[in-house]
Amino acid sequence: MVKQILFKILTVGDESVGKTTLLQRYVAGLFKEDQKMTLGVNFYLKRIQTRDFDIALQLWDFGGQKRFRFLLKKYVKGAAGALLLYDLTNPATIESANKWIELVRMHNSNLPIILVGTKYDLVDLELIDDTAPNLVLTKFDLIARIKTSSKTGRNIENVFNLLFNYLIKRITIS
Repeated sequence: MVKQILFKILTVGDESVGKTTLLQRYVAGLFKEDQKMTLGVNFYLKRIQTRDFDIALQLWDFGGQKRFRFLLKKYVKGAAGALLLYDLTNPATIESANKWIELVRMHNSNLPIILVGTKYDLVDLELIDDTAPNLVLTKFDLIARIKTSSKTGRNIENVFNLLFNYLIKRITIS
């Protein structure tokens, strides 16, 4: 018998790091160069079938602007996991990681998080070496760190496969 599971996944990070483009690439296979700013929260749904599970990923796309953060506190409860995005070409976006982790873990201090470097297609413009992201990964006990490109699709599927496989493993162990 196939077990049905719903996972609420938060997608967070500073403005313009590529949260919406990552989700649109994953859910619909689309990439829009001129994506509009997310106001508050948007939602996406992706279904995944495995031999044993029918998984629904409820993907929450949080707007990155500071003016929306007070709203976001209401939406983190009940999350199964999170993706924390930072822009590989903008060092300030990794510097705010601790604020985002504090927000998504406000109801669950062990919430599984993957650190996602975006805009990997702009490798010539990459300004963040591995030091700061690796410190965040270790300090906050995150699952993994992956570099992605929504434009080319590089590692997009890998991010989500890693997360939902991690979540399924936790369910089957407990």
